[in-house]
Amino acid sequence: MADAPKKRTFKRFTYRGVEIEKLLDMGTDELVELFPARARRRFQRGLKRKSLALIKKLRIAKKQAPHGERPDAVRTHLRNMIIVPEMIGSVVGVYNGKTFNQVEIKPEMIGHYLGEFSITYKPVGHGRPGIGASTSSRFIPLK
Repeated sequence: MADAPKKRTFKRFTYRGVEIEKLLDMGTDELVELFPARARRRFQRGLKRKSLALIKKLRIAKKQAPHGERPDAVRTHLRNMIIVPEMIGSVVGVYNGKTFNQVEIKPEMIGHYLGEFSITYKPVGHGRPGIGASTSSRFIPLK
């Protein structure tokens, strides 16, 4: 009596207790109620023309992509755009002040800003002193 191998079950993603399929079906008003206060305020004051244009471009890019393929990246400077469920699966090039960093939108990103996923600075590597370091900081003892 060999035991049948167990089927692996994956944890279904939920945003504040609501599954992705239901999030996609929700209207904007219902969806906004799930967001934190800052995002709720932003949506209540209305989405601006640039934000709506970005969502429209993402829709077009998704439609043009063959089934099962990643859509083309849509470049944007809108780092303050809040990620909504409709954007899931899209690829966005987020400007960091110098280049456009490609960000693939995943369900875990809902409610966050695009700018959070495109770092604007080069993290400091605290290593050896470089050119221009003072004489005392450049001192290396002999063995």
